[in-house]
Amino acid sequence: MSIRPDEITSVLKKAIEGFDVDLSMTEVGTVLEVGDGIARVFGLAGAMSNEMVQFENGSYGMALNLEEDSVGVVIMGDYLQIEEGQTVKRTGRVLSVPAGEALLGRVVDPLGQPIDGKGPVDATTMMPLEGASPGIADRQSVFEPLMSGIKAVDAMIPIGRGQRELIIGDRETGKTSVAIDTIINQRGKGVICVYVAVGQKASTVAGVVDRLRENGAMDYTIVVAATANDPAPMQYVAPYAGTAMAEYFMYNHFKVDARGNAEKDASGNYVRGELVFDGEDDLHRPKLAKDSARGLATLCVYDDLSKQAVAYRQLSLLLRRPPGREAFPGDVFYCHSRLLERSAKLSDEKGAGSLTALPVIETQAGDVSAYIPTNVISITDGQIYLEQDLFYAGVRPAINVGISVSRVGGNAQTKAMKKVAGQLRLDLAQYRELEAFAQFASDLDKNTQRQLARGARNVELLKQGLFRPLPVEEQVCAIFAMGEGYFDDVAIDKVREVESAMVEYVRNHPNGVLQTLSETPLFTDEARAGLHEALKAFTDHRKATA
Repeated sequence: MSIRPDEITSVLKKAIEGFDVDLSMTEVGTVLEVGDGIARVFGLAGAMSNEMVQFENGSYGMALNLEEDSVGVVIMGDYLQIEEGQTVKRTGRVLSVPAGEALLGRVVDPLGQPIDGKGPVDATTMMPLEGASPGIADRQSVFEPLMSGIKAVDAMIPIGRGQRELIIGDRETGKTSVAIDTIINQRGKGVICVYVAVGQKASTVAGVVDRLRENGAMDYTIVVAATANDPAPMQYVAPYAGTAMAEYFMYNHFKVDARGNAEKDASGNYVRGELVFDGEDDLHRPKLAKDSARGLATLCVYDDLSKQAVAYRQLSLLLRRPPGREAFPGDVFYCHSRLLERSAKLSDEKGAGSLTALPVIETQAGDVSAYIPTNVISITDGQIYLEQDLFYAGVRPAINVGISVSRVGGNAQTKAMKKVAGQLRLDLAQYRELEAFAQFASDLDKNTQRQLARGARNVELLKQGLFRPLPVEEQVCAIFAMGEGYFDDVAIDKVREVESAMVEYVRNHPNGVLQTLSETPLFTDEARAGLHEALKAFTDHRKATA
């Protein structure tokens, strides 16, 4: 067999032409010491703040302390398998989480990994954990209501899209229930919800997920869970991860129907669209056309930020950062402010999306003047304060209307609710004041007795069952009836029973007043007359059948 030189030459030329050296440089460091979820790494001189690094065992970490001769890394995973001397390499990107429609209905950890046993999450978009908050020019004031379905909240402490409303109270006073009711009430309203569980028992989180699924709320909800069993770094980043997942829907522009629900294609994905502007607003900024694509309304519940602050304190002390008040690091205020400042109602120019935040804070023995509660109160646009004494007295939700406040106020209410609920807060405040004096008075005048009776019925009317949010038209009907005296002759222990029967009767009344109220936010003279007509008919019917 003879070897032909020209054949060898042609083969060599082809091999040389197809030869490609893929050179890549990776900065690699060495673990100096590790323990309690923290590693000190030498050799990563170019590491960025919050950059993801990868350990030898495949676990990821986040560079938090950038020191002169080493980097302090918090480990997002199993730190027991990491030992001194192992290698650590940079990834070149800041910590990011998957985002998109694929996450809806799923339960994931703070890194976006599924923990619900339903297989991998098919999300192609990554969102940075620490996204920049919108600037002043990119925002507009809060003016759209985000109805919670809870009478006491929607009537007196209204929440608007883009607002940050704190839910605060002692343990076991119903804070999570208020948040879950609000999520359930968003069904069919085009709002994407994210529930972030921080430091809770896994059984508690499972119960919340079951409750959301029973009420059909998981279709538009993402649950991000960092349970009490998860390491402190995971609990620390969980709220930021949930916010990043919500921001995907706020910043991207989707085609929506008349109710604000995003349109879907054949594959179940949301249909993207371009912004279409129609004229200008008062500030000479482009105004969105009615049929334009837009950013979606989102709601983020952080349950709760007290446990996140404790996790951050643990990390900071292990990283040798100097402790301050109550051993929290000096930047714990910034930890929460940079999270909550990402909530906003975007301008029309940016797509008019919104991110509403409901942070939860747990107090100790009702002390709202502690360090973390005062911090978060000063950052948020109001607070819903739940009181233990009210809870044990059977007033549920146990909202203390005197301390609770919404700094957005009537801007976040429908016009109908604003009109009928104006007197409610005043009546309740007078009732609380008179109630204290009435304990010491033996003889009360008729006016005082009437105010006390009306106040007691108001308290009873505002009680509400768990996970039973009410449509706004039913709330307006009940509060209007109380204000106009239709409950004055009803026994206090029968108020809720009569309320249910009354709403059902008015809903089926031939004048269709509740249907009108559900379709328009206005409270016209015709609507008022229609309510009076239906309520009088109900009162006559009730007395006739008594």
